Parts: sequence; structure tokens; C-alpha cells
Amino acid sequence: MAKTGYHHGNLRAALLDAALALVAERGPNGFTLSEAARHAGVTPAAIYRHFAGRKDVLVAAADHGFAMLAADLQKITPAAGPGPLRAAAQTFLAFARRQPGHYIAMFESGLLADPVLSDAIDRTFHVMDALAAPMQITAIPPRAITAQLLAICHGTVELYARSEKTDAAQLLDGAVSIYLRGLTVNPSE
Repeated sequence: MAKTGYHHGNLRAALLDAALALVAERGPNGFTLSEAARHAGVTPAAIYRHFAGRKDVLVAAADHGFAMLAADLQKITPAAGPGPLRAAAQTFLAFARRQPGHYIAMFESGLLADPVLSDAIDRTFHVMDALAAPMQITAIPPRAITAQLLAICHGTVELYARSEKTDAAQLLDGAVSIYLRGLTVNPSE
């Protein structure tokens, strides 16, 4: 009987999962496509049926990560006051901890300016904008609040989320609370 071709099922997803595990362990530049293929149980040539190169794997991982983060953020109900934005910050931190490979592909791979990710990033920002809008800070548009809040979140993740010595969730909540309180203070006072 002739041997039939190996059927993997969803090879693209398996390759992404393998690459994400390597990214989480070694960073966005710490893996090869051959390693990802080996971890997925396929030949290195198989990866090129789905991805042109390592950058394409990282872009696909980042795109999926932004979609997951946006879905997590959409579970927060927009309302007046700081509650939704504080919840968004904790959601961001939880996502970074739960999906380290995706998070690294999204924010540490140098791909934020890639045009392929533009829509995914914009969708995530729109969800955050909707959470910021009820704050009704006329001097600062929701997009600026979103960008500033994400900077606080990302800084906390980078500096403290991987440390067992620091309660990153408490630190992040304090930083976000101070930031949001500052939005309501009149600078001329």
C-alpha cells in the first residue's frame, strides 16, 4: 500500500502555537522557522505553505493577539468614572500574563508600524476609546487617554509583570488611579 501524505489538520494554527511557545520562551528573535516546524511535528518546508518567513509568523501572532485583547476589553461595560479604565488596565495585564507569546509578538517584535497590523491595532484602540469616552475630559480626546493608559499598562508589564517580588496588579491599579485622578485636576490650580 502506498504511503499517503501526512495530514496535520490545521497546520497553520499548529505552527503559530509552536512559534508562540518559542517566542514566549526566547523572545521574538530567538527562534527559527525550522524550530517552529519541528515543535509542530512537520518538516521545515511545510511552514512555507502558510508563511513567507518569520516576520509573517510574528505578524499573524500579533494580529491574533490584538483580536483576543480587543475581545477581552469588549467585555467591560463603558460607564462614567474611572472603573472601566481601571478594569481595562487589569485586563491588559491579565492578557500579557495569560498570552505571553502573543503579547511579545504584539509589543516587543518591532512590528507595531506594520501596515498589516493597522486594522487590528485600530480595533483594539477603538474599544479602549469607547471606555475612555464616558470620562468626558474635554481637554483630552479619548484616543490620547487610550494611548497614555496603554503606555502605563505596557510599562508595568515590561518592568513588573514577570517578577514574583512585585504585585504588578496592585502597582498598575495605583498608577492608573493616579493618572485618572490627574485627568480631572485643573492644571491652573
